[in-house]
Amino acid sequence: MKSSKTSIDMISTGKHLKNLARRYGYSVKYIQQYLGLSCPQPVYRWYKGAILPSMDNLLKLSDLYHLHMEELLIKTDQHIFIFDVEEMKSHNFEERIRAYYFKVAA
Repeated sequence: MKSSKTSIDMISTGKHLKNLARRYGYSVKYIQQYLGLSCPQPVYRWYKGAILPSMDNLLKLSDLYHLHMEELLIKTDQHIFIFDVEEMKSHNFEERIRAYYFKVAA
């Protein structure tokens, strides 16, 4: 029997969740309170790709971001461009413009 690997890219999903929070202006503290979590640690662990949100939390996040639950998860074979603002700060101006253009055009 083969061991199954997840088809969810946890690192990309974490970056995606973090970018959604930034786009909507939600802090980790706000998300923690919205989901009724006792501490912010799970949210940070999602962002780092260490764990995934539970199904219940995915459902609540989908309501918060007005997206389908599947749109919160990035598949391993899915090629999605994730525009990470913090990561792009280290790139020169031309690379940042190019990355933004491809994000908007996608």
